[in-house]
Amino acid sequence: MQDVLQTASATIGPPESGSWSMEYVNGKAVFREAGKPVFAVNAPTEKQLSAFLHKDAYSAGTAFIRGEFDVEGDIVCAIRWRASQPRSRTREWLLASAAKVARTCFSLKSNASNNIQFHYDRSNQFYETFLDSRMVYSCGYFKQPADSLEEAQTAKLDYICRKLRVQRGDRFLDIGCGWGGLLLHAAEHYGASCTGCTLSPSQIEFIQEKLENCGLGNQVQVFERDFQQVRGRFDKIASVGMFEHVGRRRLRSYFDHIAGLLTEGGLFLNHAIARPQTVKDGAETLFLQRKVFPGGDLLHVSDVTRSAEEAGFELLDLENLRPHYALTCRAWVGRLQTAAEDCMRIVTRDVYRTWLLYLAACAASFEEGGTDIYQALFAKRSPHQPRPLTRDYMYW
Repeated sequence: MQDVLQTASATIGPPESGSWSMEYVNGKAVFREAGKPVFAVNAPTEKQLSAFLHKDAYSAGTAFIRGEFDVEGDIVCAIRWRASQPRSRTREWLLASAAKVARTCFSLKSNASNNIQFHYDRSNQFYETFLDSRMVYSCGYFKQPADSLEEAQTAKLDYICRKLRVQRGDRFLDIGCGWGGLLLHAAEHYGASCTGCTLSPSQIEFIQEKLENCGLGNQVQVFERDFQQVRGRFDKIASVGMFEHVGRRRLRSYFDHIAGLLTEGGLFLNHAIARPQTVKDGAETLFLQRKVFPGGDLLHVSDVTRSAEEAGFELLDLENLRPHYALTCRAWVGRLQTAAEDCMRIVTRDVYRTWLLYLAACAASFEEGGTDIYQALFAKRSPHQPRPLTRDYMYW
């Protein structure tokens, strides 16, 4: 990409932006920010190139998945640039309306199990190509930006356990437990008696194999069931990265059921992506609904805290981890790109490109502030339960 510095540039996008330029070099559109080459878009024809340069995000994303153009260099910056360009208000309104219809259709025509399996049952081997060794598929916790993905995910698991004050003998429930990383961490390092639930058969299979080899089978059990089918009483409950599948319709019943599972004095941590009040449905929402997360729904943090309080919870702590998720998604994108050939031996090219685009778009959205990620720590409201006076216990 260095040869682009010898070509003339033409400003792209609103004149007031001033920081981006584009050159055509050997059939490629090469984009520079502040004079430095960042990414290039390569397409066989000018018509296909226009899918990236001029069409809405949904159409451009679909064209990328079909292989009509490629992005070389920083794909996250490519998405950030594309999102900064002027949009047709009429087209955005139509796509936003389609996104609302898609959300309603998925909630009516398919159940939560089908939606979960659509995303998570692609292949355990596929997810192993870009996740850490514990297969943690949620926001890491970076003490330093240069921390490895492995370090960030270990720190996140420990951070959750510390916030929940997990102790030896605690009955701990992980709702939507994924591949079991938090369950195994709480059992091994904190001595908790752990229960997990998920609707993904491939995740259950992965956890069972882990339990056979790690000697924690007497402390950990996992079930293939919806959280509303879970019965029992638990001292500590976590929900990490599954709340996005609950949706507005089940919001109050979600908190009501969890409150019924929690012992007096117990704690509940809800770790979930949220949408700022100023961000509305659009082309990106429709893409996620149709291609990545059918039935998914991002709520506002005010909706979450209000529904939790109505169910009898007291909010003890609320933390926005948005910079941490930006770094996490960047790490996943880099690992996906490095493992591209391995990925496409496991899943189709379209699936690989869908996940690459989806995770890169997530990184861009978290970097730009279009999406947030909150850890909300709750307890059943009670005047008789002692509360720590500081947050010192959360930190190392």
